[in-house]
Amino acid sequence: MIPIHFAPLQGYTEAPYRNFHASSFGGVDAYYTPFVRIEKGEFRRKELRDIDPGNNTVPRLIPQLIASTPDEMKRIAGLFIEQGYREVDINMGCPFPLIAHRHKGSGILPYPDEVKMVLETMHQYPGIRFSIKMRLGWESKEESMRLLPLLNDLPLSHITLHPRIGKQQYKGSVDMDGFTAFYEQCKHPVIYNGDIETLEDLRRITSFYPNLSGVMVGRGLLANPALALEFKEERVISLEEKRRRIQELHEGVFNYYKKQIEGGDAQLLNKMKTFWEYLWPDADKKLKKSIQKSSRLSAYEQSVQELW
Repeated sequence: MIPIHFAPLQGYTEAPYRNFHASSFGGVDAYYTPFVRIEKGEFRRKELRDIDPGNNTVPRLIPQLIASTPDEMKRIAGLFIEQGYREVDINMGCPFPLIAHRHKGSGILPYPDEVKMVLETMHQYPGIRFSIKMRLGWESKEESMRLLPLLNDLPLSHITLHPRIGKQQYKGSVDMDGFTAFYEQCKHPVIYNGDIETLEDLRRITSFYPNLSGVMVGRGLLANPALALEFKEERVISLEEKRRRIQELHEGVFNYYKKQIEGGDAQLLNKMKTFWEYLWPDADKKLKKSIQKSSRLSAYEQSVQELW
């Protein structure tokens, strides 16, 4: 069975969500942290909390970093090593302009010399298994193909490829011709990522590319947290079972943040509204709308209770 990897999404797949997803649903072979960065010369405290092994209970967690210089790469890799990690993912795929315009994420792909300087620092860490998550390019898919000889010579455990260019962000169609060209010429194990929303999507992509090392799913798992489980168990779970598992996931995340957030009900309410942005698109639309429009925690809890 091809492994399923849970893509990192800033603001959504933080440690509590990952932990409770693993216990309520499972089916995921590897979870990734949203990328750790250096901002104004420092690490962000929320990202330090998120990668702290004491805050994580999933069976396999791979921390992700984003860097545009060898110094940034070494500082973040050193942090991961201090925390006991032996697998590290490098983000060369983030499409958001504020990140990309700093030559980070997919914004570094048009600059082969910068990519080389950053990635060659991995030779200094022989005890770490490095992987890369990337796009076809920032402006064109030729950027990834130009980088392929460099990537093929590096000691990578795998490459996850999202077949869009960065400037598309998440708009338009995935470029499967671009993915196929990269997949066929890449010497490393390749993981597919992009627009996997249903069980049929998973079956189609794994059938068409039988030598994939895995499939990474992000928004599809946020919408249907059972997707990986259904793929592994080769069944569509019943509405009753899905509702029960989602309720368990929600209660775990809600109770965690209720204890941790000190900014009052408004902050907790905003956090939990994010939980519902992608989740369960087939649920009652009127009730989901009432959840998002809740201005008081009591109203939110009542709407959620009605949804169950």
